[in-house]
This record gives sequence, C-alpha cells and structure tokens, in this order.
Amino acid sequence: MRDLTHIQNVIVKVGSSSLTDSNGKINDEKMLKIVSQLAYIKRKGMNVILVSSGAQAAGIGILGLDKKPCEIPKKQALAAIGQAKLMQHYENLFRIFNLTCSQVLVNHGDFDNRKRLINLENTMEAMLNYGVIPIVNENDTLAVDEIKVGDNDTLAALMVPAVNGDILILMSDIDGLYNGNPNTDPNAKLISYVSDVNDVEEYAEDSSSALGTGGMVTKLNAARMVNAYGCDMAIINAGGENTLIRFIDGEEIGTLFDGHRERPLSARKHWIMYRSIVKGQIIVDDGAFAAIRNKHTSLLPKGILDVKGDFMISSVVEIMDKKGNVCARGIVNYSSDEIRLIKGINTNEIESRLNHKDYDEVIHANNLVVIKE
Repeated sequence: MRDLTHIQNVIVKVGSSSLTDSNGKINDEKMLKIVSQLAYIKRKGMNVILVSSGAQAAGIGILGLDKKPCEIPKKQALAAIGQAKLMQHYENLFRIFNLTCSQVLVNHGDFDNRKRLINLENTMEAMLNYGVIPIVNENDTLAVDEIKVGDNDTLAALMVPAVNGDILILMSDIDGLYNGNPNTDPNAKLISYVSDVNDVEEYAEDSSSALGTGGMVTKLNAARMVNAYGCDMAIINAGGENTLIRFIDGEEIGTLFDGHRERPLSARKHWIMYRSIVKGQIIVDDGAFAAIRNKHTSLLPKGILDVKGDFMISSVVEIMDKKGNVCARGIVNYSSDEIRLIKGINTNEIESRLNHKDYDEVIHANNLVVIKE
C-alpha cells in the first residue's frame, strides 16, 4: 500500500476520451463515474481541483459533427459551444452529491503575468475555502499561439503551484507508464514507481486520440514540472473500476512519480522555468555557457555574443550557445536594445555605453535557473 496520508490538495485531470462515447459525444455515465469518485475524495476532507477537457468534444456532439474540424476558428467555435454544455453536465452531476462546482478558464498568459497569477491564486484559495470544486480548462475560444498552453496535462501541471497541490492525478485511457508499447509488445511491463523522470524518458511515445491532444511525452513533461515543485504525480486509467478511489486509498495501481526525492525549486525559480513565457534568447560564448551550466554564475555582458527577439527589462529569456543549446532561463536586468549595446564589453564600461548602470549583471544568478543536459 502507498502512503498518501500527506495529501490535502488533489488536482485531477480528465481527458476527453474519459468523458465521451465512441461517437465523440459527452457520456453522462462516464462523467458520473468520475464525479462520484471526486465526491468520495471531497468527503475524505481533501480539496479537489478538476482540470477537465471535453469542451470541443461536447461541441461536436451538440452540432452532430462526424469529427473534429482542422480549422482553428471552427475548433474555437466548438470550444465556445461545448464549454457551456460541459459545465451544465458537471453542475447536474455534482448536485447529486450536494457539491458545488465553478468554472475557471485560463491561458498561459495568466501564469506568465505575475499580477494575474497572484489574482488566480487568491481566487482559487477563496473557492477552496468555500468548499467549491473548481473546474479548470483552457480558454480555447480566445487562445492564440502566444498565450496557449496547448494541452491539459501541461495546464494541470501549471495549476499545481497556484493551489499548492500535493498530488496531480492524470486520468487517461492507459494504465500508466510502460517500458514498451503494450499495444504492440506483449512483454511490456507497467512501471509503478518513478523516482526521477529523466530515467524513464526513453519509454515515452507521443500520441494523441481523435478527441484529445496529450500523449505520454506531455505527461512526462508534466511530471517534470510537478516534481520540480515537490509535488507527486500519478497516471491512472479512468476506465477501470473506481481507480481514483482505489489510488487515493493507497492501492498500488497506475504509475506514481515521486516529487520528494530531491530539493524542489523555489516558487520564484519554478515560475521562471515552467510558468513564464520566454520572450527572447541571449547567445553567449563557450566560456559563459560552461560557467553558467557548471557553476551557476551570473551572466555578464562580456560573454554575450548576440540577442534574439525584442523584450523589456524583467522579461524571461533563454541563454544558449551558438549551436542553439540552451543552458538556462533567467530574468534580465536590461532590455534587448540595451543588451545589444553592451554585449561583449566589461562591466565597468556599461555606464559609458548606456549613460546609466543599474546592474553589473545582465542576469543575476539568483534570477537564473540552470537547465540540466
């Protein structure tokens, strides 16, 4: 039996395939099975946050379409049509258990902007204090590439720091992570416990269903984000009998990614690494690249070769070498135009070049997160 007694805030992500029938229409029986298990967790005294796909699938059912369209405007229209229907289903089903749910639609920009992120965190805390179950989905109707999360595995992982999550449970149409493809390899075995995501990357095969967008690659990326915050993550099969209840009660089903094996990133550095949107790149010489990666040093103007993109002070950028290898992300002390003027010079020359000098460092080590090879 697994010991999950430390868990208080549970984030559950449910994919489209776990909510719909073979024709892509919302299936009340499937949804009721999910909702009843969430109610069980709630009655155990835990907080529940649901990240739910299914808006576009609901839209397909309402309009009677045979399949999801390829055109972005049509997909966004389906999301707008289906989101209201999806929430109607959830409200009716949660009412059976005398539970109240709420709708929260977000984009990546809500995590990137610190003011909006704090507002999101405060609002989520208030809803949990009211005993409400927030149902989170991406605002696909207004999403564009610049602010789009892209898949709900990643969205669920982004929500972990916002609600101080203890575990993220991805409910999917697979039993967990295998050391091979169980559909083609009869010797493939389920991996029940993972202490380091990097050790199992080779087993990821990206895939997507006709209705969903997430594959095993996105799930492992989500595990990396979640574990870096010190939070556990699990993958379980939504189609099994009461799998969520059995998992919460300690039964060793699915795959558990342990988030307590190493010291997690601070909230600030986790935001830099995973929740912010990269605004540009700084290309550095080999010496600066090695010093940052191996010694976690600050980035000085002397080691900078070039700048890509246009960004303001306090933006998050990537640091890379001439070959495009990225060694870190960090918050800049100067704008892109200012960095272009001071690249390659010594720190004592900054003031003469800019007519001011607020910092010696372009990126201070305290505002920099090193990316492992």
